[in-house]
Amino acid sequence: MYLKRNGRLKDGKEHFYWNIVESKRCAGGKIVQRQVLYLGEINDSQREAWCRVIDAFDEGIQGTQQLALFPAERAVPKHAKHHAVQVRLDAMQLHRPRQWGACWLACTLYEQLALDRFWAARLPNSREGTCWRHILQTLVCYRLIDPGSEWRLHRQWFERSAMADLLGEDYSLVEKNALYRCLDKLLPHKLAFFDHLRQRWQDLFGVKFEVLLYDLTSTYFESSPPDNEEDKRRYGYSRDKRSDCVQVVIALIVTPEGFPLAYEVLPGNTADSTTLRAFLQKIETQYGKAQRIWIMDRGIPTEKVLEEMRQADPPISYLVGTPKGRLTKLERALLALPWQTAREGVDVKLLPQDGELYVFAQSRMRIHKERAMRQRQLKRLVKRLGQIQQMKFASTRAMLMKLGEARGRYRAAWRLLDVNLPPANAKQGAAFFFSLNRQKLRVARRREGRYLLRTNLCEREPTQLWQFYMLLVEVKALAPGLTSRAVLDKMAEVQMLDVHFPTTDGRTLILSRYTELPSEQKMLLQQLNLALPAQPLPRITATGGTAGSGKSVM
Repeated sequence: MYLKRNGRLKDGKEHFYWNIVESKRCAGGKIVQRQVLYLGEINDSQREAWCRVIDAFDEGIQGTQQLALFPAERAVPKHAKHHAVQVRLDAMQLHRPRQWGACWLACTLYEQLALDRFWAARLPNSREGTCWRHILQTLVCYRLIDPGSEWRLHRQWFERSAMADLLGEDYSLVEKNALYRCLDKLLPHKLAFFDHLRQRWQDLFGVKFEVLLYDLTSTYFESSPPDNEEDKRRYGYSRDKRSDCVQVVIALIVTPEGFPLAYEVLPGNTADSTTLRAFLQKIETQYGKAQRIWIMDRGIPTEKVLEEMRQADPPISYLVGTPKGRLTKLERALLALPWQTAREGVDVKLLPQDGELYVFAQSRMRIHKERAMRQRQLKRLVKRLGQIQQMKFASTRAMLMKLGEARGRYRAAWRLLDVNLPPANAKQGAAFFFSLNRQKLRVARRREGRYLLRTNLCEREPTQLWQFYMLLVEVKALAPGLTSRAVLDKMAEVQMLDVHFPTTDGRTLILSRYTELPSEQKMLLQQLNLALPAQPLPRITATGGTAGSGKSVM
């Protein structure tokens, strides 16, 4: 848009009328002018005020100045001589497309959680000027948007994102050693950080922390065993079936909504049953005494710890799974009890005993699912054993190795078969035989889709107890159709790029701009009650130089 003057001779005197005009390029290269605003007769000072100017950072003077932009093929008006820049529109270039939308949304969330204020007081800049809080914010946004290693952040992701634009930083922010050193600076503030997040989340959503889910997992390392005795990498029970690798155990406590309240990284040879007592004390120390319900899987609590939970003041409630051996012990008493409907598709039997309540639950959906899994595995095992029977082996040992492989692959189905193996010293050509153990199959069918739970919540409804335990399988989903991941992915489509306009005096005008948001992104921001920031300030280079940055104005 620009000012256009129209002249008219009236009463022997020439009058000039001014309009703000926009040029639109149409099909066939035709340019049509659209009148945006009629100004009428204006004086010189008014004309200069209406002249379109921008504030730009000038590399030559190391400061901002006002510029009036004109195309190179158009003469500069006299009133704009002092701040006019002629740009070559035909030589426009686009540079450095980078992901902006998800980065901006992640930074907005970071600020809404008050993490910028929390870490500003705890991560001061180093004497060399390293801005640790911006490094941390970059790490957090990276893990939220596109999780990966620190090396990948240093080598690829940062330059493909607009984090530098949003934080006013440059590539020195993600020097690889600084990324790892920043993580070491966080550990002393771990407890304060959890307190801050819990309080902030409680303020935002009014949530309570009466139900806690506790579980453990492990992660392994394909590395040599460490020489340092304090290193937590150890051989132990591997949930990943990688007993050949050292590992660490990760213990985590979360709420039903998925909010983490505490975690610990434990040595890889830590037994699950030795961890609960310490976490009970940890939660009580950090969040105070309260009537909480702990939901755990079997193998975590011991009888001694459960007794301590019942005797605590106030009593600590629990709902845990039980080992299969306890189901066998109580099976006769449970068979005599009637089924009660807990909810559609779920039936329970309740057995009070010694101040506790045993809940024997069955889910029809789980019965069908587990039965189909068992039938599929048993069918594949029988087929494989039939194939092995048709093979010719040079020794009995070779045949036993094939059988061992089948047993390892179909372990659950193997328990339902009676396999008669030849002795190890049998002659060549010795065969094996197998048959279905129908008694074991009947026991397996009775237990498919059924769980025996144990609790001291004797007054709770069976429906509620079942729902509590199912939280271990799937953390509650408040908006299954629109997840935070879907919102980030949608906003990640918004890009930022640099538009370069060469000027007639040998400089380059650079406009960093995020792309126009489509309607669905605009609707998302409206629902999130968020407003986009202003576009960044244009930059103009010194002759042959590079540009700085700032904020845009009109």
